[in-house]
Amino acid sequence: MKAGARVLGIAESAAGEQSTLAGAVVQADRVVETIAFSTCTVGGMDATDAIVSVVEKIDRPDVEVVLLGAVAPAWYNIVNLSRIARTTDRSVLAVTFEESDGLEDALSDAFSGDQLTERLERYRSLPTRRLVSVDDETVYVRAVGVSHSRAAEIVREFTPEGGRPEPIRVARAAARAGREYRFDAA
Repeated sequence: MKAGARVLGIAESAAGEQSTLAGAVVQADRVVETIAFSTCTVGGMDATDAIVSVVEKIDRPDVEVVLLGAVAPAWYNIVNLSRIARTTDRSVLAVTFEESDGLEDALSDAFSGDQLTERLERYRSLPTRRLVSVDDETVYVRAVGVSHSRAAEIVREFTPEGGRPEPIRVARAAARAGREYRFDAA
């Protein structure tokens, strides 16, 4: 990416029936420019809409990539990466941090009927998760709108240390603070 390139990191922090989503526009040099919030339902299927809402609130045409810190935030509120990319006209990368055999068994244990069917369909429509080495760490990336090699470059460029991309780290901290504020103010 060009010098001064920006990405939008999005992460969540759940409490009770609502999860707070935060989006943080961060430059590769770690400068944080903008933060916006939304909410989604814990155990619902509205995370995709909440993520699109954050991108729209940010309203930054110079942000070309959205980095998500999960594909199943808020207790299996499975996101539709292709719809986010299509709706926002941006590449979308979902970065996860642990090796996994997938979510199908966990979804089958937690849901049944139409709720299970909808989640499995959405989960199975996600692009394949691919390993990316970042320094001495390993992350797993699903990419829509860019090649895997380009996705790996973006993740590395925005991960100055450790294994967590800075935009996701900042968004996660903001989501936690936003959640605490919401519940303290209530």
